[in-house]
Amino acid sequence: MTASEKFANMAGFYENMKTMMAAICVRKGGIPSESYVGRFFVADVLEMLINLGTSEPVLANSEQLKKYQEEFKTMKDLVTPSQKPIHEMTLEEFEKVMNI
Repeated sequence: MTASEKFANMAGFYENMKTMMAAICVRKGGIPSESYVGRFFVADVLEMLINLGTSEPVLANSEQLKKYQEEFKTMKDLVTPSQKPIHEMTLEEFEKVMNI
């Protein structure tokens, strides 16, 4: 599978997920999407989609990727943070990760 095909598949998944999220919000009484607990997963998927697109020169300047990058600006604070490398952790952070 080429990078373009992977990107297209992931973009399709992301678009379907946004549709499902909107439907769930409506079924839950019309809650705003920014109140939906699944918005964090949606942000993580969008971040992965952008990373995939920017890693391939063929996709890096595509209009679709640019659209997703603009969309990501509004939700980048929702992504799951990456774990800090051990050498950058304080003793307290390390003990918490190691469950000490």
